[in-house]
Amino acid sequence: MAKPTTKFVCRECGFESSKWLGRCPNCDTWNSFEEEKVVEVLKTSVKEKKKSEVFLLKDVIIQEDKRVKTGIEEFDRVLGGGIIRGSLVLIGGDPGIGKSTLLLQVAGNISKSMKVLYVSGEESLQQIKLRADRILKEKQEIYLLCETNIEEIERKIENVMPGFVIIDSIQTMYTEESPTIPGSISQVRQVTQRLMEIAKQKGISIFIIGHVTKEGAIAGPKVLEHMVDTVLYFEGDRTQSFRILRAVKNRFGSTNEIGVFDMEENGLREIRNPSEFILSNRPKNVPGTTVVCSIQGTRPILMEVQSLLCRTNFGVPRRMATGFDYNRSVLLLAVIEKRLGINLSQFDAYINVAGGMKIQEPAADLGVIASSLSGYFNIPIPHDVCFIGEVGLTGEVRGVSNIDKRIGEAQKMGFSQVFIPDMKTKEIKKFENIKVIKVKDIKEILDFLKQLQRQERASL
Repeated sequence: MAKPTTKFVCRECGFESSKWLGRCPNCDTWNSFEEEKVVEVLKTSVKEKKKSEVFLLKDVIIQEDKRVKTGIEEFDRVLGGGIIRGSLVLIGGDPGIGKSTLLLQVAGNISKSMKVLYVSGEESLQQIKLRADRILKEKQEIYLLCETNIEEIERKIENVMPGFVIIDSIQTMYTEESPTIPGSISQVRQVTQRLMEIAKQKGISIFIIGHVTKEGAIAGPKVLEHMVDTVLYFEGDRTQSFRILRAVKNRFGSTNEIGVFDMEENGLREIRNPSEFILSNRPKNVPGTTVVCSIQGTRPILMEVQSLLCRTNFGVPRRMATGFDYNRSVLLLAVIEKRLGINLSQFDAYINVAGGMKIQEPAADLGVIASSLSGYFNIPIPHDVCFIGEVGLTGEVRGVSNIDKRIGEAQKMGFSQVFIPDMKTKEIKKFENIKVIKVKDIKEILDFLKQLQRQERASL
């Protein structure tokens, strides 16, 4: 009898090695190798393999994919307009964030037009029933299956022939072809490969729920995200009701699109006007707070940026940023110190994007500088003023994309003034109910704050 052999596989990129390595030579990740048993697979003869054909690009016929509406507009927006038949979608998030709740609501809406199979490897039928009674208003015909063996799941799919399948979760599934435990790199990769074959061959839309690691990445090999058609992340603080569904990969739509939800007792409620929801609890006439407009996917969203500057008790001042890039915040504080001559070396600086939102574009630079100056001089900025623009190292305000969309969103939300870059290369369309102020340098923001201070003193 042959001695069983083992191999070491990187859980980040799938690189294989005959011995354990401290750092992966392929992706340079430390301590990522896991031991797995090698399973001999019978090779298919050349005659048994299906022969592929070569086509000319001009001869390829494109068929428009018909999308299935889920009845949840925010969910359809993130997917690119609906669910594509035969697609494989991965949705990840922290435990208890609402992944199963969201997909159960989607299943309830879709079950009116097609068969839905909900496969659970973590919960019993009774647990799913209790959640469904709480979330779904009407009794829906959803097929339930509590199983973790992918071969048995495939047989049930062939018997039921659903149009929509939910796998909850991929870390609990296993295949008999691999001797490793469920959740291992080999198991997750092989199970996902089998699900992809089922989706493409039978035209079934399959949604996979995946857990995330403490670093925030989906647990399992990184190749898992490369295999599927769409990768969605469900984000939010479990102590708050605010939830964000973000697309980081989508073969059938735009990436970085987001959907906004509010977690309630009866399930998730979609928020069709995120700007109004985020700014609903914003304080007025308080120094250190401004409003910026960020583009999330294809939609403009107004967000509140807060800055707090206080004298430090340490030799080195502390810098902290939440919801905003830390290195970017340090850079902007350095621009303030150098270009405006304001000494911040004796002040701790804290920057926060309220509401649990994240800003990943430089268009919020002008708002961060305005809020920092407002907090430093203790001058409140009017609540109906918005800031849009990127700031360079010389203090200049640079242009940003979709400026008309951003101004239109501020106008829709009732803002009276908006500061934007002086963009000579782009023609800004005229807006009637909002005053558009073009600035070239951050010194003009400082002059604006000093003018507010003089008006406040004159009114006293």
